[in-house]
Amino acid sequence: MLPGITRNALSRGWDGVRARWARADAHDVASALLFAALLVLVFCTYGSYSVSNDEGVQRHYGELILRYYASGFANQSLFHFDNLYLYGGLFDVVAALLERALPLADAYSIRHILCALCGIAGIAGTWALARLVAGPRAGLIAALTLSVCGTWYGAMFNHTKDVPFAAAMIWAVVFIVRIARSRRDVLLFGLMLGGALGLRVLGLLLVGYVALAILAETIRGRRDARERLGYFATSALNVAPAFLLAYVIMIAAWPWSAQAPLNPIRGLLEFGAFNYGIRTVFDGQIYTMGSVPRWYVPAYFAIKLPLVMLIGAAVAAAVTALPLRKAVRRETFMIVFVAAFPVACEVIDRGPAFSGVRHFLFVVPLLAVLAGIGFDWALAQLASRRRILATAGQAALAAAILWNAGTLVRLHPYEYLYYNPLVGGLEGANGRYITDYWVNIMGEAVDLLEAHVAALDRTTFHPQRYTVAVCGERVPFEKEANARLQFTGDWRAAEFFIAPSHMNCDRALDGAVVATISRVGAQIGVVKDRRRLVAPALASHP
Repeated sequence: MLPGITRNALSRGWDGVRARWARADAHDVASALLFAALLVLVFCTYGSYSVSNDEGVQRHYGELILRYYASGFANQSLFHFDNLYLYGGLFDVVAALLERALPLADAYSIRHILCALCGIAGIAGTWALARLVAGPRAGLIAALTLSVCGTWYGAMFNHTKDVPFAAAMIWAVVFIVRIARSRRDVLLFGLMLGGALGLRVLGLLLVGYVALAILAETIRGRRDARERLGYFATSALNVAPAFLLAYVIMIAAWPWSAQAPLNPIRGLLEFGAFNYGIRTVFDGQIYTMGSVPRWYVPAYFAIKLPLVMLIGAAVAAAVTALPLRKAVRRETFMIVFVAAFPVACEVIDRGPAFSGVRHFLFVVPLLAVLAGIGFDWALAQLASRRRILATAGQAALAAAILWNAGTLVRLHPYEYLYYNPLVGGLEGANGRYITDYWVNIMGEAVDLLEAHVAALDRTTFHPQRYTVAVCGERVPFEKEANARLQFTGDWRAAEFFIAPSHMNCDRALDGAVVATISRVGAQIGVVKDRRRLVAPALASHP
């Protein structure tokens, strides 16, 4: 009797699933398949991505935060570790805890998978926001547009501060829209606000955004001052638990923020004035990070993002001036404002900048949302005229998305080096704009060097160790290299040299080029054999 009941229950459950699937919008089904494909890609390819220059110190930062708590707040070393006290360590702490829970797993593989999952969460937030504002088709277009954006996808595996922060920001905006509509999801907003502040102080922008959303809703449709005041006060009290939750998460992940009441504000100000002697390149000219032109960040957005995203976002911005449904127009305008405000502040204040749009990566999902809204509107307009026009528009949009996807396949695993046709792609940008700033070529370069050394062994029959200088950090090199290759900080005595072509670092040392790393017609890194150059010096200093 029991097996029969169980089979009937399973049958009814499966019938319910099939019924819901049949009722599901085709665009939502396609979105679900997209997320499934992204998950498969992450677990199949995460090992292709090298450790970036920053990951070593960020991993150590997470360990320092855990030591701070484990010591009963006595170990204060995290407050003196580089400038990382200005950042929250939420991702680094979670990754460090996972390392301890999975002691047999590779630490950096854990970090890369976790960061990539945050990247998919960011794509999901992009889908959710576009769908919330303009419907399932807009959500699918937004998710696809962000998925084939090299600036986003290429950063998903090792930009462990930028991608998780951006994911928290886009989901926070989703909940801001829902709060403005119905005062729902307040605690979920608090969770995302805390997550953002636990990663970067720029999460404070969300406090202003939710206040503006409530203010706009207060003014809309309420003419009596008392009614407006009452609605605003009630809404503010409704959101207060979110701020409390966010504060708890922030101080847990960012202990420095709790050292003084105004430390978060101080951190925001110091972040805006952050200025080291880091150099960057723009249109072939070298700048220090504090002397970049005002248009540095907007210009990098214009050349680093796919044209399909830029065109769709421009259409959505223009739509806000058209007589559409007021709710769609108002919410679209809010998204335009949220995307433009931080970039406008950078331009007006002429803040320091380097590595392209890295510090503004959280704006990219918002632009993808706008692209979804813009193209959804454009396709609806075409359909209202002639169906064949809408079909042609959909085909053109699909072709543009597939073209970008094909470019990312050719760039793999250096998708973040994507440049759009405005500068001739990566080949046209090479030497004029930022390329492999993070030295992600390290894994491939070390593999090529190890193959070269193995070939040397077959000719000399005397295997030996070789010293290697790298134009990058020690941790990424040692993560990839075997015992035959030894890192050295003495460049002049190095027998081999690994360098990206970014800002001509490949020309810093002479040597015979034994391997090159190239993508889409552009050389992005080299391996040089310097043994003949250093042999006399080594012979005179046994």
